[in-house]
Amino acid sequence: MHKKYILQSSREASAFTIDYEKELNPSQFEVVTKADGPALVLAGAGSGKTRTLVYRVAYLLEKGVRPEEILLVTFTNKAANEMRSRVESLLKTKAKGLWCGTFHHVANRILRQWGKPLGLDSDFGILDEEDSRDLIKACLKSLEYLTGSAKLPKASVMQSVLSFSVNAQKSVSQIITQNYPHFLNFTPLFEKLQKTYVERKSKIKSLDYDDLLVFWLRLIKNSEQVRQILTERFRYCLVDEYQDTNKIQHEIMRTISEKHRNLLVVGDDAQSIYSFRAATIRNILDFPKDFQDCKTYRLETNYRSVSSVLNLANHSIRQNQEQFPKNLKSMREEGQKPQSVRVRDGRQEAAFIAQRIIELHEEGVDYSEMAVLFRAHYQAAELELELARRGLNYLVRGGVRFFEQAHIKDVLAYLRIVANPMDEIAWIRALTLQSGIGIGYADRIFQRAEQAGGNLEQICGESFGGDLPARVRQGFAGFKNTFTKLIREERRDHPDMMIESVLENGYSKHILLNFENARDRLEDLRQLVNFAHSYKGLKSFLADVTLKEGFRGETLTGDAEAEQIESPLILSTIHQAKGLEWKAVFVMGLAEGQFPHAKSLTSEEQLEEERRLFYVACTRAKDWLFLTHSMMRYDAQAGMVINRPSIFLLELESSLYDEVEVEQREEKDTIYIEDDPDE
Repeated sequence: MHKKYILQSSREASAFTIDYEKELNPSQFEVVTKADGPALVLAGAGSGKTRTLVYRVAYLLEKGVRPEEILLVTFTNKAANEMRSRVESLLKTKAKGLWCGTFHHVANRILRQWGKPLGLDSDFGILDEEDSRDLIKACLKSLEYLTGSAKLPKASVMQSVLSFSVNAQKSVSQIITQNYPHFLNFTPLFEKLQKTYVERKSKIKSLDYDDLLVFWLRLIKNSEQVRQILTERFRYCLVDEYQDTNKIQHEIMRTISEKHRNLLVVGDDAQSIYSFRAATIRNILDFPKDFQDCKTYRLETNYRSVSSVLNLANHSIRQNQEQFPKNLKSMREEGQKPQSVRVRDGRQEAAFIAQRIIELHEEGVDYSEMAVLFRAHYQAAELELELARRGLNYLVRGGVRFFEQAHIKDVLAYLRIVANPMDEIAWIRALTLQSGIGIGYADRIFQRAEQAGGNLEQICGESFGGDLPARVRQGFAGFKNTFTKLIREERRDHPDMMIESVLENGYSKHILLNFENARDRLEDLRQLVNFAHSYKGLKSFLADVTLKEGFRGETLTGDAEAEQIESPLILSTIHQAKGLEWKAVFVMGLAEGQFPHAKSLTSEEQLEEERRLFYVACTRAKDWLFLTHSMMRYDAQAGMVINRPSIFLLELESSLYDEVEVEQREEKDTIYIEDDPDE
C-alpha cells in the first residue's frame, strides 16, 4: 500500500516546550502571546520587562518564526548578551541568526552588508571617541586655529556639542544657544568644524558612533532596494528601554517595521531621565499617535519593593501631567514605611546615613545591598569624609570619588601650594593648567621656585620668570596673578575664600572650555566653597580632604576589612543607578534648590523629569527607603540659609512615611527618634 508521509512545517508547529501561562503572570502572558502589530508595553519598575521580552522572543521562535526574522534592540551589550543567553537557555538550543544587539551594533552589521548605495565599502573604519577627538583636532589645525590655546574649547567639548546636535537632529547653532550659551561667540567655528569633520571622515572612509545611526536611517530612507530587503526580512522588531531613544532611533524603528508592522516597544515613561543625552520622552508618549492601531499593555506587578515603598513612589509620580497613568502593585508584604529624615545640616546628614548603614550591617544587611543616591555628586562630599572617618569602604558607581575628580584636585592644587610651597606635585598640576605651559616648563619653573625656598611673595614678583619664552611667560603671569591674591592676609587661612579666588581668576573659564559637563563641575566647585566655609584653617581643611584617600579600596588591609573590599557600599548619582536595586536605599539632599535642581523650577517639562528622577531613586529600594533633608546650609552668596524640604517631600501625603528627627549627643554619636515614639 502506498503511504504518504507529511512533514509538518515548523511554522505550523503547535506544541510548545515552555508552559508560558505557568511561567508568566497574566499581563506578561498577554504580551508574550498576543502582541502582534504595533504594541506599546508600559513596564513599571521591577515588573519583569526583561523576562517578558525574553519569553516573547522564545514564543516567536517556538511558533516557527526564524531567528533571522527577529530584530531585538537593546541599549547595552550586556543586556543583549543576557537576553540571547536566556532565550537559548529556555529553548535549550542556539538562536543562531537572531539579530540581537545595541542600535549601534545592529547598524554596523547592516551598513557593512548593505551600505554600498551610500558609498560605503564593507571594510569602512569606525572611529571610537578618542579617534574622533584626534580627527577634530586635525580639522581645527586645517582651519588654522591653535589647538593648544586655552582660548578655544577642548576637542572633547567640541565633540560633545557636535554629537548632541546629530542625535537631537538640531543645528549646531540651536544646540549652542539652548545648552552652551557660553560658546555663542564660537558658533561660526563650530559650524565650520562640523563641515570639515564630515568631509574628513568621508575622505578616510570612516564613521563615528553617531554616523552609524545617521547612515542606517539614511540607507533605509534613500535606497528603495535596501529598504525592501530589510523591511521584508524583519518580521518582528522588539525594542527595550524605549523611553531612552532619541529621534533618529525612533525613526529607524518606525521605518524598518513598516512592512510587517510587528513593532513591540517596551519602556516606562516614568523612568525617562536622559534628556541631557538627547533622549526624548515624546517617542514613548506619542507612540499610540504614530501607530493608530497600537495595542497598549501594562506591566504593573512589582516583584522588587515592599508595598509601602511603592505606595510612596506611586503617589509622587501621579503629580506629573505628561504620562501614562500606572499603579504599581507589590507582590511583597507591606514592609517598613519609608522614613523622611530631618537633620540640622550636611554634616549631621552624613553622620546619620553612616550610622544607619553600620546599624543595618550589624543587623545582617551586606554593605553591597545598600546604596546612597544623590541628584548631584557634590551632595556626597560630606558623606564621603564621614565614611572615611569611620573606615567604611565604598564604591562610587560610574565615576570617581568627589575629592578625586579632576576639577576638585585642580583647585585643591593651588591651596596645597599655599599650605606647602615645596609640594612639587601640586606645582606641576597647577602650572600645566596654564596656557602655554607644558610638563617640561612646569618642571623648570618648579625647580626655580625650589631654589627660591618656596617664597611665594618672591615668586609672584615681576622679575621672577622674566626670561621664559613669551607664550610660557604669558601663562605664568596668570599663575602668579592668582597666587598674588591667594596669599593676601584676608584670604590666606580661609579655604572658602581661596577657592573663590581661584575660580574668579581663570579657573571658571578653564572649566567651561575643557569639560563637557562644565555646569555640573562649576556647581561642584561652588558647593566646595560652601563646604570649606566651616573650616577654621587651611591646613585642617586639606587634612580632612586628604585623609579620605587613606581609605581607598586598594589600600585597605586587615581581615576585618576584607569583606568590605569585596562588597562595598554603593554611592551613586540617580542617573547611574537606573536599572539597579538594593535592600536599603538612602536618597539624600532632598532640600529646596538641591533636588529638584533649582533651574528646573522655571520649566514644567524639566520639573516633571526631575520628579521622574525622584521616582527612579525610590523604586531602587527593596525593603528600606530613607529620604534625608537638612534644615540649614551655608551659601557663599547668601550666608546661612534655612532650607525648605524638597517639593517632592512636601507633596507626599504624611501617611506614606514616618517622620524621623535626628539629635546629636555630646559624645557625637547620632541617634534618630521618631516623632511619636509611643505609637
